[in-house]
Amino acid sequence: MTAEYTFDVFTSLDGFGAATGGDWGGYWGKQGPEFLAHRLDQYSRDQRMVFGGNTFRSFQSMLAAAGDESEVRDPWVTRMITTPATVVSDTLEEPLDWHDATLVRGDAVDVVGRLKERSEVPLRSHGCLALNRALMAAGLVDRVQITLFPVITGRNGSAPIFAGAEDFDLELIETSTYDGRIQEFIYRPSLHK
Repeated sequence: MTAEYTFDVFTSLDGFGAATGGDWGGYWGKQGPEFLAHRLDQYSRDQRMVFGGNTFRSFQSMLAAAGDESEVRDPWVTRMITTPATVVSDTLEEPLDWHDATLVRGDAVDVVGRLKERSEVPLRSHGCLALNRALMAAGLVDRVQITLFPVITGRNGSAPIFAGAEDFDLELIETSTYDGRIQEFIYRPSLHK
């Protein structure tokens, strides 16, 4: 049996994973207690994180710049960075400044394919857009978890989530609303033929 792989991503209504400029932060200022408790619950389960090199570097940089009391260090983020992780990169060097992270070189599709066969716990990747678009195209993503924040970032949007992705049909598995405004959709993707 293969481990389930979840591509977990935050987005604005117009499909951007982040905003530059302005005063929006990582949650576009819309996070609330229900949402943060839900995230902590999800990240408190046994699982292994999977990161690509670029996102891993971004997380390291963001966390290094944030103080211990920063909202960047929400309890779920703290839990994420203490969860065992596999980092797929040909450019990073060991040792990685991350709790229980293993650096694996090679093609991400091959690495994650082997990891799915061997892992005894589910796999989860937060962000890692290019990595996860490639894994989706290879049929390795079992669930796409999209957290939709109620904003349009037309002028300030960055990191278009599905730019350059293949075409997919999505089967809705689950949907939830948190704090009366943040929506989460979990889909099973299949390559559109």
